[in-house]
Amino acid sequence: MRIASKAQLIAVILASILAPTSAAVPAPRSQAHMVTGDVTSQPIGHYEFCRQNPGECNMRLASSPAPKLTPNGWAIVKNINQSVNSRIKAMTDRDIYGREEVWVYPKDVGDCEDYALLKRRELAAKGFSLSDLLITVVRKPDGEGHAVLTVRTAQGDFILDNLDPDVKLWNETSYTYLKRQASFSTGRWVSIENGSDVVVGALR
Repeated sequence: MRIASKAQLIAVILASILAPTSAAVPAPRSQAHMVTGDVTSQPIGHYEFCRQNPGECNMRLASSPAPKLTPNGWAIVKNINQSVNSRIKAMTDRDIYGREEVWVYPKDVGDCEDYALLKRRELAAKGFSLSDLLITVVRKPDGEGHAVLTVRTAQGDFILDNLDPDVKLWNETSYTYLKRQASFSTGRWVSIENGSDVVVGALR
């Protein structure tokens, strides 16, 4: 009886965030989804993170189409992006740990990838599938590397960024997209084939 009740509760939560679309959720646009390529190299920071947290990086995930996001789900995405951005103070790994590329769940300070990790964990706790919450490596217009969280939906791939309070479609940002976690495995990464085209299209 308890198992059945738990299953029903999970079903209700998923239905509230991943049901048919509404006008409150941004509509799909041209090239709203990234085109991913072959498996590629894992960022060194994520590799070290996986060594410290093997259980988080050995999950095989079912391949499925991106789900439709409800107004409630959209509100959750925006609220978590803003909440994490406001709770965590931005500091470089060099300043915090004395070295580069340290990926951890932040408590009060963190680097860009730490924001992405925390947003991913908090969205997963709200019922989002890890196959749709993908840490993504990009290059900023100034050439500096950066990490964001991609939320995969039927309406497009949305970016949660510690440098921006707004959640935007990936092709509405000014970044060049390089690679992201694979939707089929939490420890694998894939290239982004159309990422180099985004900067030209995103210039304002």
